[in-house]
Amino acid sequence: MNSEWLTVKVRMDGRIGRLLLNRPEVLNALSCTVVLEIERAVMELESQARVILIEAAGNHFCAGADLRYLADTPNKREFIEQINRAFFSIERASIPVIAAVQGYALAGGFELMQACDIVIVANDAIIGDQHSNFGLIPGGGGSQRLPRLIGRQRALALLLSGERLTGQEAVSWGLAYRSVPSKQLAEYSVGFAERLATKSRGGLKALKCLVDQGSAKPLHEAIDLEVNTFLEWIGGQDAQEGLRAFQEKRPPRFE
Repeated sequence: MNSEWLTVKVRMDGRIGRLLLNRPEVLNALSCTVVLEIERAVMELESQARVILIEAAGNHFCAGADLRYLADTPNKREFIEQINRAFFSIERASIPVIAAVQGYALAGGFELMQACDIVIVANDAIIGDQHSNFGLIPGGGGSQRLPRLIGRQRALALLLSGERLTGQEAVSWGLAYRSVPSKQLAEYSVGFAERLATKSRGGLKALKCLVDQGSAKPLHEAIDLEVNTFLEWIGGQDAQEGLRAFQEKRPPRFE
């Protein structure tokens, strides 16, 4: 990556696109520059990688929007809309996006986490939405994504109370895939991303597309979508290589 970055670090690590939030001095709080760079980084990495891994410098993932910036900026609409553009870029990326979450993932940081496809958390991570504690409401999708992820009652309880979850509780609630000891988070997250990156890039994209499109349809229409996609996919190069590899008892070699 030859681009200049002010608030994130972006690089290719083999087939993994790595995006590091890099404002540890303010707990990786979100400013307009941060969310602009997140959107740009995701777009650049999407064109090159098989999977994107979002990490954070320091001891915390993201403590939310930079409230001093939010209070001072005259362009509040521009800031909030850019937050949502950044989070939509993650959600709509054609390849899987993984978040590795340690320490605080609060408010806007929690909303960022919700936009990712797969979340791996430290056992002792502190996750929640404290907007209501300060007379505020979410602006980065938290009132809309959260009920879709965990159901209306649990989402409302978290949003209204401002209560926090541990990483292990986040897994039990369906907000994260796996929790690990904090010292193992980086190793486990990279290892998981590496496993995904060995797979067919087209296959990863097709699976993510099927899940996303199918979840918005009635089940019978979603099954039809899967069947049609399967029949189109099975004759392709990667599927044929996978079938040969299975018959020959070897790992597949995808282009």
